[in-house]
Amino acid sequence: MSIPTSAFGGQPVRPMRSYWLLFVIEGLVLLVLGALAIVVPPIATLGITIFIGWLLLISGVVGLVMTFAARHAPGFWWSLVSGLLGVAAGLVLLAWPVSGALSLTLVLTAFFIVEGVASIMYALDHRRQLSGRWGWMLFSGIVDLVLAAIIIAGFPGTALWALGTLVGINMIFGGASLIGIGLHARGTT
Repeated sequence: MSIPTSAFGGQPVRPMRSYWLLFVIEGLVLLVLGALAIVVPPIATLGITIFIGWLLLISGVVGLVMTFAARHAPGFWWSLVSGLLGVAAGLVLLAWPVSGALSLTLVLTAFFIVEGVASIMYALDHRRQLSGRWGWMLFSGIVDLVLAAIIIAGFPGTALWALGTLVGINMIFGGASLIGIGLHARGTT
């Protein structure tokens, strides 16, 4: 009988039961952070905007460094444009996070619209093929369109809470999932 090993280095894999408490702790942290994001969504929205600003700035700078290091490689000018765009977008979000939150909210709204339409079409395609459970996908698409309509109807005021609230909800569901996994792993042998 062989001992299970990790795909990333051949190290022996410990049973999930060994880590159950870590999953529960991480889940609890996510629950608390998610609840805070929902209770104070404007602060969470600004925090998310600033975080994305730093991500874009750092990725742009790294992209520029790599572009100039490989300046004789094909695609130099496209890589240069990409790096400059990352730096510029990051600086804009960091310099004007409130305006950045407005822009990110519009991007989120566009995503909900496209995702909603795609989900509805996907569901209808499955209905024609007589596959089961297509109604859940249809419902998901409708929810996406309703969220987009709510954000558009209240814009620009919704920019204060939309990002923070939605990230908070995501964190709560992620935290609850981790707690569930941890508690289940605790009971396994």
